[in-house]
Amino acid sequence: MKKRTWIIVLAVVMVIVTGVWLWWGNSALQMHHINIANKKIPTSFQGYRIVHLSDLHNAQFGDDNEKLLSMINKENPDMIAISGDLIDSRKTNVSIALDFLEKAQKIAPCYYVNGNHEAASSEYESLKKKMKALGITVLEDEKTILKKGKESITLMGLQDPAFTSDYLFTDTKETALENLMSDKKSEDYTILLSHRPELFLKYADAQVDLVLSGHAHGGQIRLPFLGGIVAPNQGLFPKYDGGVYTHEKTTMIVSRGLGNSILPLRINNRPEIIVIDLQTK
Repeated sequence: MKKRTWIIVLAVVMVIVTGVWLWWGNSALQMHHINIANKKIPTSFQGYRIVHLSDLHNAQFGDDNEKLLSMINKENPDMIAISGDLIDSRKTNVSIALDFLEKAQKIAPCYYVNGNHEAASSEYESLKKKMKALGITVLEDEKTILKKGKESITLMGLQDPAFTSDYLFTDTKETALENLMSDKKSEDYTILLSHRPELFLKYADAQVDLVLSGHAHGGQIRLPFLGGIVAPNQGLFPKYDGGVYTHEKTTMIVSRGLGNSILPLRINNRPEIIVIDLQTK
């Protein structure tokens, strides 16, 4: 075989291998388990399991999301937390979102906070109404109490800033967070669902115990040892692209998300499910 033919064959093989690798990296779900220990977590919540999902963007994993739902089900969660961008404002499909939520709600109670794509979608109000009809707890600058026996944890949800401004954490949003935290006792353990990880220091200033966030998509393209390349509202080499972050007494877990948005591909950044187990110290 001539040298030129070998070069063509090698190039074709490389294209095929790269294509398969990219497909796998955007469809093969990855699960991460994280233990969170805090002396404020009530003893009855020892081992309480949260499945954290973010940035689904109407993606589907298997027919009708059967792969995603199966992996969630096997974890036997006590609750499912969804931290925004369930839909994509550029290609909104309410039916896909509702079908997933209906099935997820049968696995465990679902708690949802919106993201910037919900803010940009004309269909969000209709979606929200239908989510509530399914029994999904929608938290828009609201809180609810999770109870086990006589003990409880406070779960809060902060509406995305894009509903009231272009981006900035306005005085209105800061006041909303302060109001959510205002009447809690110092010994109460608090969990906040909020789409924006770049506002971590605001959450820490409010003394939230645990924040579940998304939005950064893991930096979309991840480089070994360097992490994500770019994230919305954080720019190049974002500080909060995925994983666990701590500041003073606040811990934030940032999901790398499930779907894609502006960029159609993830590179070295598989779609992620996070499983959180609460532990008492």
